Amino acid sequence: MRCGGSRIIDSGPEAAGRLARPLPEAVRQRVVETASALIGALPPDEVPLPLRRFARFERRKRAKLAAQPIAALLEKDDAFRRRVAGPLREAQPELVEEVEAGRVPPAAEPVHVAAIAYLVRPEGWTGLVEAARAELERSATASEEEAAERRIAALTEELAAARAARSAELDKLRAELRESKAENAELRRKLHEARTKAKAAHERAEELAGSTGRELAAARDSAAAADKELRRLRAKLEQAEASAETARRAAREGRNIDDVRLRVLLDTLVDAAQGVRRELALPTTIGRPADLVGGADADAQAQRALPGRALSDHDPQLLDRLLALPKVHLVVDGYNVTKTGYGELTLADQRARLLSGLGGLAAQTRAEVTCVFDGAELDAPVATMAPRGVRVRFSPPGRTADEMIGDLVRAEPPGRPVVVVSSDREVADAARRAGARPALSTLLLRRLGRA
Repeated sequence: MRCGGSRIIDSGPEAAGRLARPLPEAVRQRVVETASALIGALPPDEVPLPLRRFARFERRKRAKLAAQPIAALLEKDDAFRRRVAGPLREAQPELVEEVEAGRVPPAAEPVHVAAIAYLVRPEGWTGLVEAARAELERSATASEEEAAERRIAALTEELAAARAARSAELDKLRAELRESKAENAELRRKLHEARTKAKAAHERAEELAGSTGRELAAARDSAAAADKELRRLRAKLEQAEASAETARRAAREGRNIDDVRLRVLLDTLVDAAQGVRRELALPTTIGRPADLVGGADADAQAQRALPGRALSDHDPQLLDRLLALPKVHLVVDGYNVTKTGYGELTLADQRARLLSGLGGLAAQTRAEVTCVFDGAELDAPVATMAPRGVRVRFSPPGRTADEMIGDLVRAEPPGRPVVVVSSDREVADAARRAGARPALSTLLLRRLGRA
């Protein structure tokens, strides 16, 4: 080949038209980028089959991802390689002609010249590639030497700075050592003074301990005398309290006689009134004087006087009439009411909703309200916050809520109005036999909904 105006004869593998080593990396990148640009400009049907899937990529992405397929195709496909060299001939025809003639312009970039030589493949092209490799290696070596020199200079500066810092640190340590020695001497002097003061304080404490002991003995004597006087005063106080209690007992006994006489008279009157009511079969009435105004007939008056008998079990006014009775006790079959009205809720939510409504009902009517739940429905005991005016009971193990309702009704004195709310036929019959008035659960639910 000819280089710089002279021709050089190659020998070895280069003379056979092939490289002994792979292309330099810079030359390979230049060749791949040139081919990648050409692939993006070709019609899809003219792109070589192995590279068609990369034709839609952006040029830089195509050069990066298709580098290996492009390099392999350039090496084995002379037609594709010559086609890649076409744009270079059009862009730089003079440089391509010089390379084909074996002449390399001195100012030409070695990597560009090597890329053109690899694509055009003139005689001696391998020598141009090896010349570019040698130039790149020389440039890399020169760059490494310059970098090494700069590193040596930087290390030298760092060493000088370290020596200066070390000298300054030594001076600082020497100064701190002198200060520490002076501070140590001062601390020793203060320690000696502190020991002297501590010794004097100890002697003073011993003197105070002696005087304190004498004062403590005198205080003990005074305390003993005070305790003796206190016991004497307590004895007098006990005597005074006993006298006062005797006087109060005597006054209380005098009042008790009058109270007993009044209670006997009152019990006699109550028993007589109850006897008369049983004898005449007089029911408890919720009627009012105004009910008799207006010439109502006797049958209408009887219905108002007997709410439990005159009104039907399904009458919406029944529960209101019953709750208007004085001192009425409302006993509620809890789960019977909740499962009738909102059985889709959990047991805890059912109890909370019912008790909330009963709390408002108790506040409105001032009736005594007891709500009974079946304890068998619970997996474990629960703490229930009952509203004011509402008593909550769970049946104990082995017993049902129905049995507990019967106990509550039978515990009431004869003559007190008791209302049992339950749609269970057995509970209603048992309540009626015990003297209570049963009411359907739907009436209570309608009453709570109205509230």
